[in-house]
Amino acid sequence: MLRLLKWIFYLAVLGFIALAGYAYVGPFFGADFSPPSKEIRQDIILEAS
Repeated sequence: MLRLLKWIFYLAVLGFIALAGYAYVGPFFGADFSPPSKEIRQDIILEAS
């Protein structure tokens, strides 16, 4: 059981390193992580009493 937990821990650490590496290196290979920008306007009616 301890052996299985150790492997799961190693895979989790390896996955985190791979994800962080992809976040840094991804834009050089064409991955675009920026959200789509779009202007949104909405009228607001304030009621003054």
